[in-house]
Amino acid sequence: MQQVDLTNVTIVLKGPKFPGNVGSAARCAMNMGIGSLIVVGNRDLDDEAMRQMATHESKRIIDGMRHFDTLDEALAEFNWVVGTTARQGSGRGPAVSPRRMAAELTAVSEANRIALLFGPEDRGLTNDDLRFCQTVVTIPTSGFKSLNLSHAVMIVCYELFVARLDEPAKPLPKLASSRELEGMYTQLKAILQAIGFLNPENPDYWMMHIRRLLARTTLQAREVKIIRGICRQIEWYGDHKERNE
Repeated sequence: MQQVDLTNVTIVLKGPKFPGNVGSAARCAMNMGIGSLIVVGNRDLDDEAMRQMATHESKRIIDGMRHFDTLDEALAEFNWVVGTTARQGSGRGPAVSPRRMAAELTAVSEANRIALLFGPEDRGLTNDDLRFCQTVVTIPTSGFKSLNLSHAVMIVCYELFVARLDEPAKPLPKLASSRELEGMYTQLKAILQAIGFLNPENPDYWMMHIRRLLARTTLQAREVKIIRGICRQIEWYGDHKERNE
């Protein structure tokens, strides 16, 4: 049987408001075999409160916890980002259940670093946050959708922990990092705006759909370079044609 390689999985908490939730998330991660935690923003969390909720065994996750000021910095080195949300909509991308997500990540996890991204307790992840994500997860509930942050972390981590494939899936090769993808998307957006493809009133809405389309192709670094090369050639052609008119 093939399992998710949990050593390649990191919990990423964006803007958590309560130190107890961070400590509880660390405890959940430790319970399910995940040993890495990142906090984005909010550097003022009370260390002792985090440690109390983490309990003795998972305090080492708090000790090794990394801080970043922005989400793009925190996710730069990851190859696959899973975003969690209770809210759905056309601008947020198609969402899957934690169980389906776990099955899909079995092949991804062998050669790629995975980030499990959770938003602040009161607002969750924004549409702009979800643009980094190759997979969007919604936890099914019976009507009332609000979950405590640590509960959401536990459910997602549990599904990864128990995921098994009876037939080993072909491992995916090393994919492009978030930093490489964001550079490509920035360049692609500029080119599509220049040629009038994107609606100038809401370019990010259409870019989100383009991101979802390309995310399904599991881009490798060399393929990102090819797309960026095409963008540069389109830009050169436009400049060359303008000079000769």
